[in-house]
Amino acid sequence: MAINASDSATTVIVGGGFVGLFTALHLRHHQHAGPIILVDPQTNFVFKPMLYELLTEELPESVVCPSYGELLANSDVELVQAKVTDVQLAEKRLVLDSGQEQHYDYLVLAVGSVQGYLGAKGAEEYAFAFRSQTEAIALRDHLKTCLEKSLTTEDKAEKERLLTVAIVGAGPAGVEMAATLADLLPSWYVPMGGDINDLKIYLVNHAPGILAGDANSGLKRCALEELQARTIPVTLKLGVGVKGVTPESLQFVETGEEELRHLDTGTTIWTAGTAVNPLLKTLAAEIPPEEIDRHGQPLVTSTLQLPSFAEVFAAGDCVTVKENPKPALAQIAYQQGAAIAKNLMAAQKGKPLVSPDPQLRGTLMKLGLNNGVANLFDRVRIQGKAGDLLRNATYLELLPTPLHNFKATTQWLAEEPSTVSIVPMPPQPRN
Repeated sequence: MAINASDSATTVIVGGGFVGLFTALHLRHHQHAGPIILVDPQTNFVFKPMLYELLTEELPESVVCPSYGELLANSDVELVQAKVTDVQLAEKRLVLDSGQEQHYDYLVLAVGSVQGYLGAKGAEEYAFAFRSQTEAIALRDHLKTCLEKSLTTEDKAEKERLLTVAIVGAGPAGVEMAATLADLLPSWYVPMGGDINDLKIYLVNHAPGILAGDANSGLKRCALEELQARTIPVTLKLGVGVKGVTPESLQFVETGEEELRHLDTGTTIWTAGTAVNPLLKTLAAEIPPEEIDRHGQPLVTSTLQLPSFAEVFAAGDCVTVKENPKPALAQIAYQQGAAIAKNLMAAQKGKPLVSPDPQLRGTLMKLGLNNGVANLFDRVRIQGKAGDLLRNATYLELLPTPLHNFKATTQWLAEEPSTVSIVPMPPQPRN
C-alpha cells in the first residue's frame, strides 16, 4: 500500500519509550517537516535498563527517569500527556482517556508490552513488578520497611518472613535483581544493626535453568558464579511452577508433583513473562487475523509497517517483525526508532523505504553492586567493576540528549575502575 507524501503531514507517536522517543528526536534532528506529536501518560521517560541504579540509589531519579520536558526542550515536538484508549485505523484517529480525539497522517505505535503473570493467582495484586519509576521506588521503600520491622518484632517466624525475598523469573531481569539485592540488602541492614546471615534471597523459575533461550544465555555460567559470590548467596529454586502469591507467601509446586508448597516471604518480586499491551487489542477488529501472531501481537513488515495500514509504523516489544524478529532490548529499540524516522522521512518525499536489520552488539548485565559483565560481540567478556562501568557507560550513551548524556556519564566516570577482568568467550555452538 502506498503512502501519500505531504510536507504538512501530522505524525503522532504513541508511547515515549526507546522506540517512540528516539523516533521523535531523530525526526526533529533531521528537520522533518510537519507536526510531530508524542503521546504518553507519564511526565518522565523511564530508562528501564538502569532502574536497578534507581533502586540502589547509585543514580538519582533525574538521570534514570529524566522528564520529557528536558529531553524534548527546543525540539518542537509536542508532548500530549494522555493515555490512548482506542486506535481507529480506518479513520486515522486516536481516542484519549480525556475523551478527546487526535487525528494523524502517520502513526507510530511504540507502547511496549505490559507485565504478564502467567495465571498465578494474586501475583498482580501482591507481587512487585519492576518496570517503572513508581514501581522501583515502591519496592525500595517496601524492602527498607521490612528490614526495619524485622528488628522490632519478637516473633521469630515473622522476622524470618520479613527477611526473605522471592524473585520469580530467572531471565535477565530476575538474575540482575537477585544479584543486586544480594549486595544491596546487607548494605542497608548492617547499619541498622541487623545480622546479614538472617537475610534470604530466592530466585524461582519454571525452567530448570537460568537465562534459558535469552540473548544473555552465553553468560549463564558467569551469572551462576556471581549469584553465589554475592554478600548473600542466592538460593535457586528451579523447575517449579508458581501458582499464587499472597502478602505473606509464594505458592508453588515442584516439577512432577501436585502438592502445593509455600515459601513464607515478606517480598515477592515478579519478573517472569510479558503480556500484550491492552491498547493493541483494540486493533483486532481492523487487522486481519493472519497479521497477528500467536501471542496476540500485531505482525509488521520488514519496513516496520502494519501490512494493511502502511501509514502505521510500529516496533519494540509491542509487535513482532515477521521476517526478522529481534530480542526486546534497548539497543534494538534505539535502532528501530532511527529506522522508523528514516522511513517516515522517505515516505514524506515519496522515496523507497528501507528494511532495517538491527544488530545486537553484545549483552550487558548488572550482577551486584559495582559488579557486572559485558559480553562484546560474543568474543570478549569483561567482568567485575570494569564490566559494571562499561555497562553503565554503554547505556548512558543511549540517553537521548547530549547534555543529559554528559551529566549522567560524568557521575559514573568520577571513579576509575579498580579491577578489570577480560575473559575470551568460548566458541558458541552453531544452530
